[in-house]
Amino acid sequence: MGRLFGTDGVRGIANQDLTNELAMKIGAAAATVLIRESKSEKPTVLIGKDTRASGDMLEAALTAGFCSVGCNVLSVGVVPTPAVAYLVGLYECEAGVMISASHNPCEYNGIKIFQKSGYKLDDAIEEEIESIVLGEGEKPDTKFAGEVGNRLYCKTAVSDYIQHVVGTTDVRFDGLRIALDCANGSASVCAKEIFTTLGAKCYLLSDTPDGVNINDKCGSTHPEELMSFVKDAGLDLGLAFDGDADRMLAVDENGELVDGDKVIAICSKRMKDEGRLKKNTAVVTVMSNMGFFSFCREQGIECAKTAVGDRYVLERMLKDGYNIGGEQSGHVIFLDYATTGDGELSGVQLLETVVKSGKSLSRLASVMTVYPQVLINVEVSAEGKQKYNNDEYIIAAIQKAEMELMGDGRVLVRVSGTEPLVRVMLEGKDIDHITRLGEEIAAVVKERLS
Repeated sequence: MGRLFGTDGVRGIANQDLTNELAMKIGAAAATVLIRESKSEKPTVLIGKDTRASGDMLEAALTAGFCSVGCNVLSVGVVPTPAVAYLVGLYECEAGVMISASHNPCEYNGIKIFQKSGYKLDDAIEEEIESIVLGEGEKPDTKFAGEVGNRLYCKTAVSDYIQHVVGTTDVRFDGLRIALDCANGSASVCAKEIFTTLGAKCYLLSDTPDGVNINDKCGSTHPEELMSFVKDAGLDLGLAFDGDADRMLAVDENGELVDGDKVIAICSKRMKDEGRLKKNTAVVTVMSNMGFFSFCREQGIECAKTAVGDRYVLERMLKDGYNIGGEQSGHVIFLDYATTGDGELSGVQLLETVVKSGKSLSRLASVMTVYPQVLINVEVSAEGKQKYNNDEYIIAAIQKAEMELMGDGRVLVRVSGTEPLVRVMLEGKDIDHITRLGEEIAAVVKERLS
């Protein structure tokens, strides 16, 4: 078995890669590592999930694992991932688990683990849990009789989380007409109440989850319907979340997409103007558009770059004391209010900026010019993912493209941390040119690694 933890927890096809047996082992192993310092006779672990049909099955398996080593489990039901990160501290639990595969199709699921601080696990803790699961570390201390854990239920989780998000702004959204695409996922249980509580008139899309329609041609990975709806209905803007609502993309009044880079640009500029941008810096990944870096230079904002993955953005923010960062895909971390990316909180902060500025979202977004970008996802085998870094033909194809661009663009090819994909991304001034170069690299990757 290879490494269990990717860039965002353990993920795979439910009941095939991510089995009940594996989930139960992860529960027992995670408890063994995370409750060592607990003084409680029966420490409590909080478990939330998104709307996938496999969520109940995996929750039962995880619960069995936690209870088998003497942990109580507090089940909070369907909530966004950032709700788990927030509630684990509010309810004074020793750890939190979110069962979700985020933006992936319904057949996938995943396990994301949070420490009692609300932050995701660092590499060292993940490796220790993994060694126990694989039978290489200490054996979990199985309990018997009255020492086994119990399953508890919480009915206030959603309302407590809504109160938290609403409390991150003192601005009302009265008069704004907005659309919310809930991706048939976790946002379905709370997005409408968050934004109506703040005064907005809300129109809901993809808010009727049935266990299999999560992320299905909707949400932040498929915002086309939202883009048309906002424009045709004459709304002020729209917000699209992913399956577990930890990311958000916006749509302006003209039906144009406002991605994570632009959201960070808009909000970091306001924070700078208000004197709240810590160390005058925004944190993004190497996948951010070249236009974002130009925006930073023009606005006098420092830009810190990290590897791809919101965990690396967060690590840099914590290490150097920054308070905003994120990814083009819509993971945005407002560290003054949250310990992880939060799509609905990001939406609240974006709307606050719209209201305070008195400007339309399109005008705010114009602060950043987007360079043409091509992204091609190439399906590869598990073995291919391992071989990528040392393949001389792929390296040569990338170098050839870089020479052709001659400094007027860039090439970034990387292995996905959560899916069996190699992502080929190019930016430049000429869309036709970078498209041709991207297709050439993708063809080599497919030939060598599929």
